[in-house]
Amino acid sequence: MNPEKALKLFRSPLVVVNVGPKSFATAIEKQGYETVQVDWKPLAGGDKQMQELLVVLGY
Repeated sequence: MNPEKALKLFRSPLVVVNVGPKSFATAIEKQGYETVQVDWKPLAGGDKQMQELLVVLGY
């Protein structure tokens, strides 16, 4: 990796991507950092058999 690119990254403002509960993002925001909340849920509600079926069907 280019050292200048790494330094630029570490000198840039921190933005946290939160995939968990909104309360995690809120705690980070209270410390003065920007957050982006991602509304993600596992495929088929986490049902392993249904996930495997959807993969076979191409979803």
